[in-house]
Amino acid sequence: MTMNHETNLGMLPARRQFLQNAGMGLGVTALGALLPQNAAAKTDHEAKAEHVIFLFMAGAPSQVDLFDYKPELHRQFRKPLPSSISQGQRVTAMTRGKEQLVAPSKFKFARAGDSGIWMSELLPHLSKRADDLCIIKSFNTNAINHDPAKTYICTGFELPGKASMGAWLSYGLGSLNKDLPDFIVLTSAYWTGGTRNVQGLYSRLWGSGFLPSKHQGVALQTNGDPVLFLSNPNGVDPAIRRRMLDVAGELNRRHFDEIGDNEINTTIAQQEMAFRMQTSVPELTDLSQEPQHVIDAYGPEVQKNGSFARNCLLARRMIERGVRFVKIFHRGWDHHSILPKQLPGQAFDIDQPSAALIADLQQRGLLEKTLIVLAGEFGRTVYGQGNLTMEDYGRDHHPRCFSGWVAGGGIRGGMEYGETDDFSYNVVKDSVPIRDLHATMLHQLGINHEKLTFPFQGLNQRLTGVEPARVIREIIS
Repeated sequence: MTMNHETNLGMLPARRQFLQNAGMGLGVTALGALLPQNAAAKTDHEAKAEHVIFLFMAGAPSQVDLFDYKPELHRQFRKPLPSSISQGQRVTAMTRGKEQLVAPSKFKFARAGDSGIWMSELLPHLSKRADDLCIIKSFNTNAINHDPAKTYICTGFELPGKASMGAWLSYGLGSLNKDLPDFIVLTSAYWTGGTRNVQGLYSRLWGSGFLPSKHQGVALQTNGDPVLFLSNPNGVDPAIRRRMLDVAGELNRRHFDEIGDNEINTTIAQQEMAFRMQTSVPELTDLSQEPQHVIDAYGPEVQKNGSFARNCLLARRMIERGVRFVKIFHRGWDHHSILPKQLPGQAFDIDQPSAALIADLQQRGLLEKTLIVLAGEFGRTVYGQGNLTMEDYGRDHHPRCFSGWVAGGGIRGGMEYGETDDFSYNVVKDSVPIRDLHATMLHQLGINHEKLTFPFQGLNQRLTGVEPARVIREIIS
């Protein structure tokens, strides 16, 4: 069968579209155009929460020194970890071939709140909010090194390329404020905790992966414009910017009509969002109208740009304005040595601000619909590293158990969930794999984790992956 030249030209757009989609494995972009964008399609039960604030302690805090009280460990100081406890489990290269000598915590613990849960002396402000906290002591994960472990808790998979938690929520629930992103990321500088063993953070930890790119997190900057290129350059006023955007939008729409790539629509939407953010973001980050007593509640570091304290206050302002998911990264928790000198500073950075965040949200009637999570990527070993004295010990990576807490968003406060053995080495009751945390977060937001899917590489991808995951109903109020 022969075709004339005009017929061939007429088929070029369709042929180009086919080749593009085929080259992307029946790509995400084409599928994105067919999938429902209405958030209501993703929920299947009544939500108890509308927002999430995830306080990510990058580097992995020591549960033995903060949350998992083991008073009998002092009798085991410098004794080898029993083989019945270690069970031949894998260790890092930093421990392989070395003695595993027990290092009890040098820090005191006390019961806090009416609930009487155990809290470290390093967290005096959070201790006063103990009855709002659900301390989970039985978190566990797969990865034993930082990067795959951080990738796993942020995306549900150890290898890069999957969608992050915030991106899933943006995709599944949609926007509450058309003038701000659904998902905002704040990276905290480390102030009093020191700068030892601080790993980098990568944008893929808040990326959209295979989801349409409009769902990726927007990272606010510490210095200069909160978002890069937020300000117009010299000689360009808002009216000129509006006309430029209108022209670019028209060209992009013609391009979409030609090739059908849904990422073009994403580009149009993101350019419009960027234009609106020129007004909304400066208002969001301006703390001048905050009452002094509110600013003071977050502690002395709140006046420093990029501090965890300031970011907690910004997170509350974001929740007020309808941002769906806020993630605050706080680095510097990788204490392989001199932990007694380093950990107090790290705890100081987060203690008062996170307690103030809970109280601030509660006073404004926002805590009940905002789920707050604090966790690192894994835990730390009970055996020590370094000189191994009570003034100079460190701890290695430990994925088998670690602690964190959740509050608000329909979670029961004033309780501890899960148990570890006498050495805080293995979970002995109520294990909480990271996928169960993800499933519970989604459940509180009205989403069945098994139904929130996106087709990619021949599989209906989920935040909770392909392994069984369960909602932790015991901690839900």
